[in-house]
Amino acid sequence: MMSFLKEVEGFKSENVFRDVVEISRYHRIQGSREIVDAAEYVAKRLSEIGIEYEFLNDRYDGKRYHLTLPSPIAWELKRGKLEFEDKVLTTNDSPLLVMAHSPSGEAEGEVLPIFKDEDWEKAEGKIVLVGEDWREAYKRANEAGARAFIAYRKGTGRAFPYIGLFLTKKDLEWARIPALTVPETFANELINKAKKGGAKVKVEVETEIKESEVLPVLYAKIGEPPYLLFSAHICHPRPGANDNASGSAMLIELARVLKGKEGRVGFAFLWIPEYHGTQAFIPKAKLDEIYANINLDMVGGSEDRAKSTIMLVRTPLSRFSLLPGVLGTFLQLINSGGKSFSGSPLPRMKLKEYPYEMGSDHDIFNIFGIPGVMPITWPDSYYHTSADTPEKLSLESLEIIGKAVAATAVFLAKAEKEELERVARGFAMKYLGELNLERKIEVAESLVMNGLSRDSKFLGLNVGHEIEEEGSIKWVEKGIISLKALEYKNEELAKRYKEITEERMISVHIHEYLMLSEIVEEEKAIKALKDEYGEVKEEKIKEAIKVLKDAGVIKTK
Repeated sequence: MMSFLKEVEGFKSENVFRDVVEISRYHRIQGSREIVDAAEYVAKRLSEIGIEYEFLNDRYDGKRYHLTLPSPIAWELKRGKLEFEDKVLTTNDSPLLVMAHSPSGEAEGEVLPIFKDEDWEKAEGKIVLVGEDWREAYKRANEAGARAFIAYRKGTGRAFPYIGLFLTKKDLEWARIPALTVPETFANELINKAKKGGAKVKVEVETEIKESEVLPVLYAKIGEPPYLLFSAHICHPRPGANDNASGSAMLIELARVLKGKEGRVGFAFLWIPEYHGTQAFIPKAKLDEIYANINLDMVGGSEDRAKSTIMLVRTPLSRFSLLPGVLGTFLQLINSGGKSFSGSPLPRMKLKEYPYEMGSDHDIFNIFGIPGVMPITWPDSYYHTSADTPEKLSLESLEIIGKAVAATAVFLAKAEKEELERVARGFAMKYLGELNLERKIEVAESLVMNGLSRDSKFLGLNVGHEIEEEGSIKWVEKGIISLKALEYKNEELAKRYKEITEERMISVHIHEYLMLSEIVEEEKAIKALKDEYGEVKEEKIKEAIKVLKDAGVIKTK
């Protein structure tokens, strides 16, 4: 496989960094004009490197749905200010001072920190200060008669946190008060002053809620189908360098490097707002032309500054593919640096492969039957804050991930059939072997073979065999399960679902269970989930399935 690394030596992390700097100049909030401007910047760069593209745009209007996701309002930030004693914060300091999608408003009054449920009884006429569950707390602040809402996030230090409300037109029936964020250090000052006799602030927020705005969906293709599709979400606030100017910029460099290197697969590139854009793209795409997805999200985190590890999130078992095996191998090869005392290669950076986890646009492709993986640098000390600036990025991370992704693409496009089959069998054995080392598995092998059968159809191989079952569940309203959409259907069902999925991993297990249940019957789906993850909360999963059936999201075949 080393020969394929030579074909991508032209990948330059410095090129990625330059585009990160440019993209991070835009305040790329979903529903705003600047996210459109950022997409148009990418389109300009594609023209400069000779890549044809098209816009498959949708709209934000606060009323329509992007499949299962209610569209947020079209919204623009004008200005914001917060005054406390001799301190003044403005949107010149950071646009994050105003929470995304906040209504306009002015307020002056006493700050009420919210620490326990009883504190809400004193919220009327106050400016509430909240450190968690912000969206739910914002609604409660409106209902309690608070004058304004201030949010902070623990662990952000002097940086402003990014918190978006994602309000819809329906939400505007109750959402009236201005919403702001402050750095943790500033929040602590307010809390200390409030405890010692009272803290008073004055806030001003000016925003524009528009009838609609473009939801940009930028799509480029090299070669002919089937396509290996690369995706990156272009949204998030200024600067948002690692999240996710890094992935958006890397796609530009990948398109440059991969031009002319297509073969049994072509290459497609997709820039979208996270989740909403991908779900707007799905109905417009020819899904049977897409072989697999590599989603690039936060690909430039540094070990020393951001405390990041390079993670490779594999496909779920329900969408097994050789893709993570190829990408994982190239990541290890490129990540080799020093040598052990006997001469074996050592890793340059921390690197680990993980079973399927949710949290970015690879989720949508997996839900719609397209195997999706995600290389990501995580954690990131500056995640969703104003401190996520370009100088924090690591050129080394960008190089390792970028070259590994490019080499994976060329390998899938040009490797000899026999080599691809060898790698497919090898990765299948490795994957099943890893599971067997941890637990006794029952049905995973048949799903691995089913995934290899799909690989064979797209890549012209002769490995694997298809499962000949109908599955037990039909996904009626297909897409990421949206709590807000459930609330609009039935508040009681939404409340139950929220309680069930309080642990984030349970949501992953529910989505994977649904994907498995499209392929195999109910009992096998649970067994497969246990093969994949070990211990799962079976009763909670079954309870969630009942909620989704009652809500009409799914039905039994």
